[in-house]
Amino acid sequence: MNAIFSNNKFSARNDSVAIESVLKDAAKKLSCMTKMPRLEAEILMAHALGRERIWLHAHSGEPISPEGLTRFLHFVQRRLESEPIEYITGSVSFYDLELHVGPGVLIARPETEILVDMTAEIVEKNGIERICEIGVGSAAVSIMLALKFPHLQITATDISSDALFYAKKNIEKYGVQKNIRLEKADLMEGVEGDFEMIVSNPPYIKSSFLLPDSLKHEPSGALFGGEAGDELLKRIIMTAKEREIGYLLCEMGYDQREAILKFCKQNTLPIPTFYKDLAGLDRGFYIKF
Repeated sequence: MNAIFSNNKFSARNDSVAIESVLKDAAKKLSCMTKMPRLEAEILMAHALGRERIWLHAHSGEPISPEGLTRFLHFVQRRLESEPIEYITGSVSFYDLELHVGPGVLIARPETEILVDMTAEIVEKNGIERICEIGVGSAAVSIMLALKFPHLQITATDISSDALFYAKKNIEKYGVQKNIRLEKADLMEGVEGDFEMIVSNPPYIKSSFLLPDSLKHEPSGALFGGEAGDELLKRIIMTAKEREIGYLLCEMGYDQREAILKFCKQNTLPIPTFYKDLAGLDRGFYIKF
């Protein structure tokens, strides 16, 4: 079989072709939309063949099976239509975890690992035992915290049934069901319990923002935070105050520092401590009430 593109889509012909040749063709085509076309081609190929990427390197000269090629071409076409590679493979890496994801759940980003690190530091320093995560998504944050601190009791909320579906799968995969209780809720409405800390990576993009193609497949409810983008962040801050929860840690947009600072001053709240991501951009804040 020989893989070619016709009208911007892969098609197949009936003579054999090596895995490496198919990978080169795919990487060339994917170069128009990703900075790592070869890596993405290998990830999709490994997923199509049910193999690890290292296997591809050892068998690059072998012919690809017709069935494997059909699956691979389908995956590449989906990627060319800007579908996240994580949705295609059904998996996202977070720290050393491999989490189930799919349409309807936000894909965990590397910068959210900073949120976990910051939370872990506060938990350890203050002996915190009871946490509420608002907007659990795929449960990346809650699972990492439960694995780091087996004593933690975490109530994790989300308004999305799709997100809770994937969260449950991931919690069961890593065996932390005793640590994490899932509840469908808008923030913490109707959620009972005394909590020492809230941690959240809520939607914080303004509703008028035009999403790039790379984000259009992800759930809008997990991206847009309101007209200004910071409405949910402010609601979470007030929730922490009203429920007398001592610690709050939130991820935020890089341009929302002044708005959050002004809001806290206007409501006579403690001044937040802001933290930056690896690019040096403001990425979140911490408040001790």
